[in-house]
Amino acid sequence: MAQMNMIEAIKDAMRVELRRDQNVLIFGEDVGHVGGVFRATEGLQAEFGENRVFDTPLAESAIGGLAVGLGTQGFRPIAEIQFVGFIYEALDQMFVQAARLRFRSGGRYNAPIVFRTPFGGGVKAAELHTDSLEGLAIQTPGIKVIVPSNPYDAKGLLISAIRDNDPVFFMEHLNLYRAFRDEVPEGEYTVPIGKANIVREGADVTIIAYGLMVHTAKKAADELAKEGINAEIIDLRTLMPLDIETIVESLKKTNRAIVVQEAQKTSGAAAEVIAQINEKAILHLEAPVLRVAGPDTVYPFAQIEDTWLPTPARIVKAAKQVLEF
Repeated sequence: MAQMNMIEAIKDAMRVELRRDQNVLIFGEDVGHVGGVFRATEGLQAEFGENRVFDTPLAESAIGGLAVGLGTQGFRPIAEIQFVGFIYEALDQMFVQAARLRFRSGGRYNAPIVFRTPFGGGVKAAELHTDSLEGLAIQTPGIKVIVPSNPYDAKGLLISAIRDNDPVFFMEHLNLYRAFRDEVPEGEYTVPIGKANIVREGADVTIIAYGLMVHTAKKAADELAKEGINAEIIDLRTLMPLDIETIVESLKKTNRAIVVQEAQKTSGAAAEVIAQINEKAILHLEAPVLRVAGPDTVYPFAQIEDTWLPTPARIVKAAKQVLEF
């Protein structure tokens, strides 16, 4: 086992797949010689050459269009969108062309594309760099959405995404890139797409989260434990497809749940999780499922983002609400 942070694990996943499959290509803005804004592709162009790891113009629509075209010709593109707020320029290529390709062609063509992008707050970045836009993606049939919370999952899920025959929107939280190191196997391994992970066992309340919010939930669970409240934490890992089965099994034990997301409260992943809980597990509930999320405003400027983001204290408050219902 090696010790890696998330950015190192992501780079290692791409290196593994570049070595394994000659059809894997990486491209995007500054991903070649520079190695990307966060150095996720640093050294890969030198190792695999400019024909397989290369820079594109500053045009997200062109990046998306190139990915779709290459996907139809047997390649497995990894297209980096430099920051999540820039995906609007490529939404047609990502969510219309790539996501519908197999349907439109009657199964003749696939779009085995990974769209990688950093997202998330807490780093005092500029406007359009930190929004959480996973809600746009999960409503789009045909595209899978992955949000890892740790280096081990990031590498295993990215390898799975590269090998998948459907387009995958792979979201990497900025605040997790170099937050901590974890044991990560060297070489290839996969983490299954569509399978959540119980990161903390509990019996009193289920806290459902993904990305950075998994770690915020852990801090909240530590505070709840001081008061004798035993919280179970589920890391969704994949938002589409959603592992509702793991959630339902947890609710059979705890009978109460809250869902935590960094994105604005209305619609989005938390709303979908709650809807599916109501459809499949409402008789196991002893209280309404609550959301802890960002407020329904435009993402704030850096000076006040710490007030805007969900905190352990807000999760603790929500957990107590469902327990006292």
